Amino acid sequence: MSLLLEACALSHVYADGSIGLDGCSLAVRPGSRNALLGSNGSGKTTLLQHFNALLRPTGGAVRFSGQPLDYGRSGLNALRRQVGLVFQNPDRQLFSASVTEDVSFGPLNLGLDEAAVRTRVAEALAAVGMSELADKPVHHLSFGQKKRVCIAGVLAMQPDVLLLDEPMAGLDAAMQVELQSLLDALAARGITIVLSTHDVDFAYRWADDIHLLAAGCCLASFAAADLTQHAGALAAAGQPLPAMAQLHRALATRGLLDEDGDSPPRSLDALLARLNT
Repeated sequence: MSLLLEACALSHVYADGSIGLDGCSLAVRPGSRNALLGSNGSGKTTLLQHFNALLRPTGGAVRFSGQPLDYGRSGLNALRRQVGLVFQNPDRQLFSASVTEDVSFGPLNLGLDEAAVRTRVAEALAAVGMSELADKPVHHLSFGQKKRVCIAGVLAMQPDVLLLDEPMAGLDAAMQVELQSLLDALAARGITIVLSTHDVDFAYRWADDIHLLAAGCCLASFAAADLTQHAGALAAAGQPLPAMAQLHRALATRGLLDEDGDSPPRSLDALLARLNT
């Protein structure tokens, strides 16, 4: 199996002595949707920043396409063209006056000509549904719109991998649905997505692969559909079973659903379909 991103016994100690990662190992398949699942302080953000080389490991290594990261200037530039990071707080990432100016920043730094930059910006804004707000001042955007502009700014670099730190944080239910649809569309284009979350229901519903983090370690990596087989690891990380899995179990216990050994459905629609068969 080919691997795109790998954390190999990765450790990180911050300047104040706190431990961000402690021998963390996991691997990301190309074209997959990945959820780093864990509570606050589990190492999710630290790991994402290592994948984008914003941080350098105290021990261990990060590999991209089978090769250790090159932390020289040219190596970092090449990596960040291929691996884009979207911060949890969009105000950390937006600094230009208008939406178009902000999304143009990355392509301009690649040395592209004006026509190529315009094309990339237009495509990126269209991908996140922000074309009509291209000329709007960034500070007039809603929180959810700012997140979309941040994603557009990364997409304009045409990366292979999109890293998102707690992308659902601060969004209401409707905006979360919209963002999930956007992530699904980007995944359908072949972009590998790695995001952090502490929401086990979202991770179970959305991801192909789940990487369970606690205390700077990856306790387990598994296909999302197999999550209920890892109840022990979930409990060790302080994570409950997803609500769909708990509901499926309760219905089966009451004889309302045949628990035939299949994995529990990962969405309400799938559960209702199973009930109606």
